[in-house]
Amino acid sequence: MRIDARVTPRASREELSILEDGTWSLRVHAPAVEGAANKACMRLLAKGLGVAKSHVRLVRGERSRRKVFEIEGITETDARRRLGAK
Repeated sequence: MRIDARVTPRASREELSILEDGTWSLRVHAPAVEGAANKACMRLLAKGLGVAKSHVRLVRGERSRRKVFEIEGITETDARRRLGAK
C-alpha cells in the first residue's frame, strides 16, 4: 500500500494518525537533518502498523514535509483498523 503523509519533525511527541482528508500525519522527535526525520518516520510507521522496518520504504519527498511511503505486508483497511481510524 502507498500512503501520502505530512511530516512534522522536532515534534514534542511522536504520533501517527490519519487526518479527515485521508492524509496521514506523522509527528517525530527527530530533526530534519541528514535523513534523521525520514528514518524516524519509517520506524514510527513500522511500529504503529505492526510490520517490519524493512517493509517500509520512502518513495517520494525525501526533502519535503509531504512524503509518500510504500508499506508491504498490510492493506489500507488493516492499517486504518490498527490505528482505530474510520
